[in-house]
Amino acid sequence: MEQVISLALPFFGLILLGYACGKSVRHPEAGLQWMNFFIVYIALPCLFFKLISVAPFEQLRNWPFVVATTASTALMFALAYGVGMVASKGDHRAAAIQAVIGAYANIGYMGPGLTLAALGPSAVIPTALIFVFDTILHFSAVPFLMAVGDKSAKSFGRTALYVVKRVATHPFNLATAAAILAAGIGYQPPQAIDTMLVLLKNAAAPCALFTLGVTVALRPFQGFTPELPWLLAIKLILHPLVAWIFVSAMGDFGREWTLTAVLMAALPPALNVFVLANQYRVYVERASSAILAGTVISVFTVTALLYGIAQNLLPYRFPYFRP
Repeated sequence: MEQVISLALPFFGLILLGYACGKSVRHPEAGLQWMNFFIVYIALPCLFFKLISVAPFEQLRNWPFVVATTASTALMFALAYGVGMVASKGDHRAAAIQAVIGAYANIGYMGPGLTLAALGPSAVIPTALIFVFDTILHFSAVPFLMAVGDKSAKSFGRTALYVVKRVATHPFNLATAAAILAAGIGYQPPQAIDTMLVLLKNAAAPCALFTLGVTVALRPFQGFTPELPWLLAIKLILHPLVAWIFVSAMGDFGREWTLTAVLMAALPPALNVFVLANQYRVYVERASSAILAGTVISVFTVTALLYGIAQNLLPYRFPYFRP
């Protein structure tokens, strides 16, 4: 248990520290803008580039793994969307945000640091693949669903162009593409640039987790609406279970890859839930409540999963598919 506490406490402790600072120090939320910019556009892209660029190139083309993990996320998105349609009485826009709550894990801020700490360097490639393709899935599905629910929305062609632009220019995806190219040609940056990349890479996780805590602290909690327990059950319990089953069914990818998929799926709803809700001006307050509640509950669910991983209580393949 000491090993699990040593693994989980630094991550959730940084979130708690940020939350405590956000509640006790009344700085305006605008002060987070440069920090968020640094994390999203500088530190995390450097983390992805530094880790992926030194990986074996052939591992980056593991399409069966991509299909399994993306399919599990897509299924959760569909289930949560169904819950949202019932809860919102047919409001496609609100249901789209609820679908993101149930399917889009905090794979950017929490994912890389936690999977690397729990499973080692072998978790780098599966973590990056999950992030890239889950991001493509959500940034593609949400604008289309918003267009379905908005009579004044852009035409199909303009919406498709907007989706492609968002996906193609996302800094994480750009960094991953550059890293894959570097891995393919064996490029090594000069020592001075490499040192700077290392410094930025090391800053990514602590800055991201602290900022997550502050951001959650500044959001109002509206209580548990009837649909929220269902959405969080899909995100925190059903998603990792389905990811485990799907990846196991697709093949034997090894312990690190399979458990990386499970751990990434078990993470709480991402901050992008609030970003998307605020962008489309729908389900905003409830989205912030979902992030707060999901993050708090994940302290227990993710820690339990980490305990199972650390003690080898969880077989890396779903029992039905084990040889």
